[in-house]
Amino acid sequence: MAQNPTLDALDHLVLTVANVDVTVAFYTRVLGMAAERFVPADGSSRWALKFGEQKINLHQAGAEFEPKAARVCAGSADLCFLTATPLPQWQAHFAAQEVVVEEGPIRRTGARGPILSLYLRDPDGNLLEVSNAL
Repeated sequence: MAQNPTLDALDHLVLTVANVDVTVAFYTRVLGMAAERFVPADGSSRWALKFGEQKINLHQAGAEFEPKAARVCAGSADLCFLTATPLPQWQAHFAAQEVVVEEGPIRRTGARGPILSLYLRDPDGNLLEVSNAL
């Protein structure tokens, strides 16, 4: 009997945002991601945020690229990012950037096991979790 196919990794995800420039500025300044302009096969110009081996593609609300999610809207995501940087260092960085930590440090369970997390929001209200593996 043939084995069912399996997935290996998440290549990218898409965030629909109210303002691409504001989002790029926040994620590069506050989370240290790299902004990358790229040109897909259709010849358009798009923005992505890169970190580690991951990428977040950005869609401007009201001008999304096709195909797109069935119900696009800015501020509907809940994302967890893993970091080796100790959370107290992140807390100091967030304070210096005037970014409010809504909760944490608090113990949670991630895909790989126990994590310690800080929660904050991006300009669209997406919930962001910055976590250390325990």
